[in-house]
Amino acid sequence: MTTDDLLVRRAEKTDAEEIFGLAREFALSFRPRRADFDAAFPTLLGNPDALVLVAVVDGVVRGYLLGYVHLTLFANGHVAWVEEAMTQHGFRRRGLGRSLLEEFETWARSRDAGYVALATRRAPEFYQALAYESSGTYYRKVLKSQDET
Repeated sequence: MTTDDLLVRRAEKTDAEEIFGLAREFALSFRPRRADFDAAFPTLLGNPDALVLVAVVDGVVRGYLLGYVHLTLFANGHVAWVEEAMTQHGFRRRGLGRSLLEEFETWARSRDAGYVALATRRAPEFYQALAYESSGTYYRKVLKSQDET
């Protein structure tokens, strides 16, 4: 694959099936349900503070990124948060993740975000190669059981 074969663009409604498949591969703690995905996906596409990007190779969605920009008090304005970033297993280490993050960073800058952050325990070398640095510890508390989600 060359970078000429890769297209990173905003997600469209017609990408739902491929993104859902990737989301199911991504999720470990929660199992995405189709009805919930179908309810959330168009809302995310229409949210001006959210960005859903896809990495398309030869006409097929092979990766996606979902992120937000939101206001903060401590950072004197907007910050950007990557909620989900996923590249299909057989397409990792081919520049898709890098391209998705770079496009998200461009969007975050256009929204005047002071920084981009994300929480993950996976692929630290990948994020460090893109000049991300470890900052803090991630805590969570599950409010709904797996059966409720």
